[in-house]
Amino acid sequence: MLKEYEAFVLSVDKYTQLDYPLSHGFKQVLFAALGITGEGGEVADKVKKILRDKQGIVSPTDCRELLLELGDVQWYIAKMARALGSNLSEVIAMNQVKLEDRAARNKINGEGDNR
Repeated sequence: MLKEYEAFVLSVDKYTQLDYPLSHGFKQVLFAALGITGEGGEVADKVKKILRDKQGIVSPTDCRELLLELGDVQWYIAKMARALGSNLSEVIAMNQVKLEDRAARNKINGEGDNR
């Protein structure tokens, strides 16, 4: 499923030809990073409004809207992984290894990337 999704992302990507004086790979990383941030902000804004206006009660409509926004975040994650020469499967596997190591060392909580 992940490979099919990544192929789909490439097929609908309209922003591969940015005209900035940066290396092509970095243009794609930059664009994806800004997209992740923007879409993540939209997720946070929807959650804020559920907390503010609905006392934290998530309706089926809210759930669907949040999931759709998460899909937008995932789209940019797939773009960034590709720009970095990787793919979603590798990103997921690396994250699992990192979290398993932290769990084994009882370092799931705390601060810092390399804990």
